[in-house]
Amino acid sequence: MEKLIIFASGTKDGGGSGFQKLVENTKTGILQAEIVVVVSNHKQGGVRRKAEALNIPFIHFPKPWAAQQYQEIVKAHKAQWVALSGWLKLTAGLDPKRTINIHPGPLPKFGGAGMYRYHVHEAIIEAFERGEIKNSAVSMHFVTEAYDEGPIFFQYPVLIRQNDTAETLATRVNKIEHAWQSYITNLVIQKRITWDGKNPDSLKAPPDYPFLPKNINIYLNH
Repeated sequence: MEKLIIFASGTKDGGGSGFQKLVENTKTGILQAEIVVVVSNHKQGGVRRKAEALNIPFIHFPKPWAAQQYQEIVKAHKAQWVALSGWLKLTAGLDPKRTINIHPGPLPKFGGAGMYRYHVHEAIIEAFERGEIKNSAVSMHFVTEAYDEGPIFFQYPVLIRQNDTAETLATRVNKIEHAWQSYITNLVIQKRITWDGKNPDSLKAPPDYPFLPKNINIYLNH
């Protein structure tokens, strides 16, 4: 079975729900991989507590977050795949063909440095109020050495309601993340979704796969 490392920042007080759902879905068969370790930049916090409860090895990864450190973690655990699930630090030195990220907003418009957690949802609500967009989205993409710039292979629209706040929108987006992350991650691990690590046009997905950005543009005003 393929080995998978999860990088999840969480917070000092909580977080790590995406990591927890991935672990749970390795047991249901939705995600056919062995999660060999979870990594967080918080020595104590939600990710560590969940790791201990789930009996998953935990690594505290303090700064500097340099390529050599990333590579040593992957090599030490003989992992073929890396999934960023709420990891807030810039990654370096990882294989872009085998490293993926989930993002709580439509990419590329609502990505990049500083676009994480409620910052994303606040920017989306502001754009909605200006009449620029109708929906948010959950996005997944391959990871390069720039924030949120790897090819996007999954976008799922999330309707913005008139009375939404950043908090209420975040709750619904999080539910979509939990519903789809394991399934889509498994498609990547099974090499149903691939790219060559260099050219975004090399992205390949299953026939009639409906979740590429070009297939949901009707839901978004650009």
